[in-house]
Amino acid sequence: ALQLLDDPLEWSAFSVAKPEGADVWESRLVIEGMRCAACAVTIEQTLRQVPGVESAEVNAGSARARVIWRADRVLPSQWMRAVQEAGYRAVPANDSTAREERRREARQALWRLAVAGLCMMQVMMYAYPAYVARPGDLAPEMEQLLRWASWVLSLPVLLFSCGPFFRSAARDVMQRRISMDLPVALGILITFGVSTAGTFDPHGPAGQEVYFDSLTMFVFFLLLGRWLEVRLRGRTAGALEALMNRLPDSVLCLCQDGNYRRMAVRRLQTGDLIRVLPGETFPADGTVLQGQTTVDEALLTGEPHAVVRTVGQTVIAGSVNLSGRVQVRIERIGEDTRFAQIVALMDSASLSRPRIARTVDRFAKPFLIAVVLAAGLACAYWWQQDPAKALMVAVAVLVVTCPCALSLATPAALLAAAGNLARRGILVRRLEALEALAGVDTVVFDKTGTLTTDELLLSAVHTRPGVDVTRALAMALALAEHSVHPLSRAIVRYASDRPKLMSTRWSADAVSETIGQGLAGRAVTAGTMHVPVTLRLGTAAFCAVPPSSADSIQVFLSDEDGWLATFEFQEVLRADAVQTVVALRREGVAVYLVSGDVDRAVSQVAARAGMTDFSAGVTPQGKLDFLRARQSQGHKVAVVGDGLNDGPALAGADASFAFGQHAPLAQARSDFVVPGEQLQAVGDAIGLARRTLVVVRQNLWWAIVYNAVCVPLAVLGWLPAWLAGLGMASSSLLVVLNAARLAGGRQQTGII
Repeated sequence: ALQLLDDPLEWSAFSVAKPEGADVWESRLVIEGMRCAACAVTIEQTLRQVPGVESAEVNAGSARARVIWRADRVLPSQWMRAVQEAGYRAVPANDSTAREERRREARQALWRLAVAGLCMMQVMMYAYPAYVARPGDLAPEMEQLLRWASWVLSLPVLLFSCGPFFRSAARDVMQRRISMDLPVALGILITFGVSTAGTFDPHGPAGQEVYFDSLTMFVFFLLLGRWLEVRLRGRTAGALEALMNRLPDSVLCLCQDGNYRRMAVRRLQTGDLIRVLPGETFPADGTVLQGQTTVDEALLTGEPHAVVRTVGQTVIAGSVNLSGRVQVRIERIGEDTRFAQIVALMDSASLSRPRIARTVDRFAKPFLIAVVLAAGLACAYWWQQDPAKALMVAVAVLVVTCPCALSLATPAALLAAAGNLARRGILVRRLEALEALAGVDTVVFDKTGTLTTDELLLSAVHTRPGVDVTRALAMALALAEHSVHPLSRAIVRYASDRPKLMSTRWSADAVSETIGQGLAGRAVTAGTMHVPVTLRLGTAAFCAVPPSSADSIQVFLSDEDGWLATFEFQEVLRADAVQTVVALRREGVAVYLVSGDVDRAVSQVAARAGMTDFSAGVTPQGKLDFLRARQSQGHKVAVVGDGLNDGPALAGADASFAFGQHAPLAQARSDFVVPGEQLQAVGDAIGLARRTLVVVRQNLWWAIVYNAVCVPLAVLGWLPAWLAGLGMASSSLLVVLNAARLAGGRQQTGII
């Protein structure tokens, strides 16, 4: 089965070609059988030892891996087989078999849990008489029968429910390494062995005590904790999974005979015509040719409301068709779609490991070795007094320790926060950026495209004596209608919003456009026989008029007699800009506006946004110098820009946001990408990052305190095996539950 993946035609399903060369590929995988941080380190080491594999990263929290390999030296089946020989299984992350395999494993886990729970209840029923009976109440034959029954009922738990523990432990022994399942498996075998000896030979060295009730109980608790943990981890990291599985498997495509037939999405090509029905997801970027509908693009753009899409408008892959049936012409497929770019950003985030998590992971294996040694020493100490108790003390020490809580403390919280932000339309490129963002006390905004939209607003019109403003607007409109320049579009938009004002219409012909200068043409009043007027609309030099000393954005109109009118424009402030600035200041965050635009334009935008600290005429290098000056004073600075000229500042900031519709295409240096229009996303991210760091610290402290308290209790013999199992399962579960709080919806306190 692995050899099927050696076909280069299959690589695109789970790999992308790297720009370094045609033979370098990057593959995304789901790792099955991984239990803790020690497993992640083992898989990384195994992959890196395969010739041709250049790098490998494995995230224990999301169970995902990224492998960079050279096709001229190694094939996918070879490094996947290496993972398999190490005792794990690698499945292509974008393959449908990965989803099916996870469903199968979930069903098996539930069956193991059910068997353990049923047997536990029955064994407890048989053990109950021995606990409550007074001396002489229970006949020796009856007591022995109950023990035999308990032994028989423990066999399904040992042979079926404990299968994952034993397989993982055997793999560790064969590979001469250690993971969390090894001490657990040792504890289970010791408990069953001691109890079996007490059942078959009550007068032997192990004594007559049996612990079948403790055995079945702590196995049940361990399986319950792992099952809930997997479900919660899947839910908290579910934004990535939901996004990657958002595309449909098939689509209705128009064939040459004029009929629509179902075909696999992988076979789509640019130019194909498809039909998308209500409730279906668009499989690629395209243009609507027939029909009208409303589309949900919230997960891709952050736009919370459904948007209307009609003939000639663009739809994007991954968005959901809500109402009407439409025909779409495919424009971009695969990696060229915005969907694929967003998935790549989120996937890279799920694989990154923050500094705190890397530090904890380094202690995973030494911690587990120390646990086994502590269990052996405790057993040796108690053996002189009571061999049976010595073995059960060793079991309690092996089972109660929980390095899983330590290794999950950070990634569980960060993945939950990243999933929460993704649902708000904020894409996290690096998980470690959340740690940096939590300490930010200064935010630097760019102006154009960030605090303001890409649109311009006509704010004032100045005309020469004797020329009516309405007439000047009508003449300018006649030329502007022939251009797609933002300033021309602003004039057209202003006129279309005021039809009564534009009662006199002018039309123009022979219009020519000089790029970067303006428009020229002949215009005449509609419906008259007047002589056409030669007009120019553009810069002062293009219109042959004296330049203005004003700092605002201006467009000039001239005729044969010279200057006719001046149109002044101002940028459109984003709707939530003021609200965002107020919210940031309320949380103690200093706000700056730094722009390369002229002073008057920057000061106007700053005043409208409620900002008092601003700098104008700043070059990209100047922005970086401004940033470093604040950092040298001890401030943690976040930069928010549109990515077009903010590259140095975005790269040098403690945390950075790439803002705007085209952010996923260009922002390789940013930590967060906001493809939508909500500026409040900056405040949301800072607020959630602060809460995330609090949860991470809570998780780490809980894991440390839990192990510091429970291990001595187990060594002293004060912690029975069943309670040790409950404590271990509860510890991991509590960490994941605490992290799952971050995956909830928008909060009503703080910045968020």
